[in-house]
Amino acid sequence: MTTVEFSPAAEPLAAKLLEPAREILARYPAGRERSALLPLLHLVQTEEGHVSPSGVAFCAEVLGINKAQVGAVATFYTMYKRRPTGEYLVSVCTNTLCNVMGGQEVYDGLVEHLGVGHDETTADGKITLEHAECLAACDYAPVVTVNYDFTVDQATPQSAVELVENLRQGREQTPSRGARICSLKEMQYQLAGFADPRDGAVADGVAGAPTLRGVRLAQEHGVAVAGFDPDSPITKTKPARAEGALPPRTDAADKPVESKPSGSRIAAVAKKATETVKAAAGVVVEKVEERRHAGRTTDTGDLKDPEVRAAESRNPTADTPGGAEVASPAPTNAAEKAGVESNETAGDGKPAGDSTRGEQIVSRGTADQKPATVDPNPGWQNVPRGTEEEK
Repeated sequence: MTTVEFSPAAEPLAAKLLEPAREILARYPAGRERSALLPLLHLVQTEEGHVSPSGVAFCAEVLGINKAQVGAVATFYTMYKRRPTGEYLVSVCTNTLCNVMGGQEVYDGLVEHLGVGHDETTADGKITLEHAECLAACDYAPVVTVNYDFTVDQATPQSAVELVENLRQGREQTPSRGARICSLKEMQYQLAGFADPRDGAVADGVAGAPTLRGVRLAQEHGVAVAGFDPDSPITKTKPARAEGALPPRTDAADKPVESKPSGSRIAAVAKKATETVKAAAGVVVEKVEERRHAGRTTDTGDLKDPEVRAAESRNPTADTPGGAEVASPAPTNAAEKAGVESNETAGDGKPAGDSTRGEQIVSRGTADQKPATVDPNPGWQNVPRGTEEEK
């Protein structure tokens, strides 16, 4: 990272965070430092508890990008707060399973007890409450986290209220599992990629009974993956090497081992796969044809699609419309015949009123709708009353 001249907006944070920011940037390859934006935003929150305009300016100037690019990321992720947040961020899952198990009741109980709503902070600055879409612990539903650490599993309104009161009073709160509870700023330091400096802060808790329920059922019913050995070591993935960079490996008999299948074997496998695909495609086509003709009455030997037959009956010679005038179909009943005879001859396609003929049609239609006699006081027809002289 080259020397950066910070603006007055970013200078206060640069004086405190420049060294850890340099350490974050060093984790990324040269030319890829922009990928450090996410941990840098967490680093900013270690000082201010949220991403302020000064924090946006600091990140932009460290990475050499504009503030709009930083703001686009900071407003996308919910873990970046845009206004001051309390010492403890209490999140209640209200998504589907937690909701069914009582998550909404837990959240409503905290709202009533604390007097704040979603993303709001208590007057003492201790608690910020939020409802979360998912906290990835469905086996312990409903769950409550404090600063993103699981704190209350299978929560109830009473246990959640007890939790926030312990936090507000400074009493020790033992989490259901995981690390010891810390402040939000301390958690942001960890999310920025730095180890928790507190002695003995990280716990090595074991998985609980709900998480292991599937394993227990499999053991009880003798369900197991064939050939699976849980004690077998996990091989590490190595980067691919350029062909010819190393001599071919050998087996126990010190014989060269082919790194690739032979050409004939590849061709055989490809041919077999092609035949399988063709056979499957043939079955699909047969099924589609069966479905298309299912339930239809078709004369023996006539395998044409009904839509094709209908089109041929409408236009037997398949001539292109236009040129010669096409005769209209004859009416099939007296009412239809009378309606056709009363139709006006088609004009130039303009809306009524756009031509002399159209105006005539509108005038004639309006005249036809007028009553034979006019009541001087029609009432419901909403016609204006006459004057005394007219009466």
